[in-house]
Amino acid sequence: MAEMDAEVAFKKETVRKLLSTFFKEDKTKLSGEAVLLMAEMLKVFVQAAVRSQKQAESEDCHQVDIEHFEKILPQLLLDF
Repeated sequence: MAEMDAEVAFKKETVRKLLSTFFKEDKTKLSGEAVLLMAEMLKVFVQAAVRSQKQAESEDCHQVDIEHFEKILPQLLLDF
């Protein structure tokens, strides 16, 4: 895992539209801070998925299992 992970970014408007599709009422509003927080959570989720996939590849596995995620979790936590 020596190579740098590509930077993951989500457009605010994309995240806003994604979240608003799950609102039950049209009156529900979404603050800018909530959109930024959700974008950051999505970024971390995608980074974890990519690292888990790379870990599975390094073990010559064709499917990502929870064990692969568990192996990358310490490094993911150190990123913060």
